[in-house]
Amino acid sequence: MGSLSIWHWLIVLVIVMLVFGTKKLGNMGSDLGKAVKGFKDGVKGSEDEKHGDASSMPPVQQQVADKSTINVETREKNRT
Repeated sequence: MGSLSIWHWLIVLVIVMLVFGTKKLGNMGSDLGKAVKGFKDGVKGSEDEKHGDASSMPPVQQQVADKSTINVETREKNRT
């Protein structure tokens, strides 16, 4: 068993396109691109915090919980 040639990869690509469709693959690609960009921005933000440059970071926005969210306070158990 050798490595796969270019023809094998082309056949796999055609099958994937038939199964998922080009629109679905395009959406998955754009979602992946947004995720990578968000990850890079997050890494860059943590590097800025290490250097103490908080002025370049956008202000933190608070999220408002919907009415179905239950707010629970947790406590540690004391082991005696």
